[in-house]
Amino acid sequence: MLHINGNFQKLPGSYLFAETARRTKEYGIAHPEREIIRLGIGDVTQPLVPAVIAAMHRAVDEMGQRETFRGYGPDYGYDFLVNAIRANEYASRGIDLDYDEVFISDGAKSDVGNIQELFAPDALIAVTDPVYPVYVDSNAMAGRTGDWDGSSWSRLVYLPCNAENGFEPPLPRGPVDVIYLCYPNNPTGTVLNRRQLQRFVNWAKEHGAIIIYDAAYRAYVTTPDIPLSIYEIPGAREVAIECCSFSKTAGFTGTRCAWTVVPHEVCGLNDKGEKVPLNGLWKRRMSTKFNGVSYPVQRAAAAVYSPEGQAQIRTVIAGYMENARIIREGLRGMGWDVYGGKDAPYIWLKLPDGIDSWTFFDRLLHECQVVGTPGVGFGPSGEGYFRLTAFNTKELTQRAVERISKWRL
Repeated sequence: MLHINGNFQKLPGSYLFAETARRTKEYGIAHPEREIIRLGIGDVTQPLVPAVIAAMHRAVDEMGQRETFRGYGPDYGYDFLVNAIRANEYASRGIDLDYDEVFISDGAKSDVGNIQELFAPDALIAVTDPVYPVYVDSNAMAGRTGDWDGSSWSRLVYLPCNAENGFEPPLPRGPVDVIYLCYPNNPTGTVLNRRQLQRFVNWAKEHGAIIIYDAAYRAYVTTPDIPLSIYEIPGAREVAIECCSFSKTAGFTGTRCAWTVVPHEVCGLNDKGEKVPLNGLWKRRMSTKFNGVSYPVQRAAAAVYSPEGQAQIRTVIAGYMENARIIREGLRGMGWDVYGGKDAPYIWLKLPDGIDSWTFFDRLLHECQVVGTPGVGFGPSGEGYFRLTAFNTKELTQRAVERISKWRL
């Protein structure tokens, strides 16, 4: 009989957002008369902008004509989208990328989860804590994180980020092979400046580590001189892989399109101690396990970079960031300690002493009918914190803040 991958059985419970959805659904069934306001999962609520929809319609029409029909696309993305990304996301910031260093995919979550397939089974992984769960869970499934003790993994290196250290993760105290960084950060909504990022790049170069840099929320940065790409940092091309997405930038959470940059300089060692470029390994993995993002979706993504597309998505992002301001300033006005919400659509709330984040989740749901995300679901340093998102309408965001303002915790 088949033997299963036992690492899956080490995973604690269900995926974080599946559990919050389960509790929310059960409450909704029990209380159908009550309106639930969802500020939990980071899903957008505004529709795709007109420029994107128009491009998708044109592409669908092309697929209906023999002369313009397309079957399998290029393994790593159509040149019109790859070149639009190179020009608008990188060359505009003085970053020169080769064509074959950019890979189009169906989501940053997919890429940051799949990239670990390039690592040796015994690779030592470091993550900021709290952290987006897929970085941890994908490595746990591969057997790299050791054993789960109910709150942390025995072989995972945690880099705590909290109010006490200004949400700046410390450098690893010992050698690690891979460091996952996400900035603007999910879940804390905080950012790192050039000096702070340079420390990690320098450390990775000195210790032979690589950085997996998740920049899915770069379009939300408003603070001047905050890097939008890790390749703005000298030396990063030698040690960093960057994952980005159209999901939160242009509302593609259900449409699915993203990209990952793997510079030729980023290498690992084989069993003989020889350097091997990860770019070639990722090409091999992509061509074997992925048949590409559909042509209409890639045309839609390219339209994001049209003048009309840029203006339209900036308006949508500004609306979400206004929601973030409403939550941030509203809660601060009530005396809460609140972080984030300025350069990211996430607000990180410090809870009063003596209440754990799952208890807070249940009370907020049952007593205010507002859904957020327990901080402990993002890692041990997330206990005592709670995440709210700006991805709702302005009206419902204001209503949620009003409900909380009348609440007696």
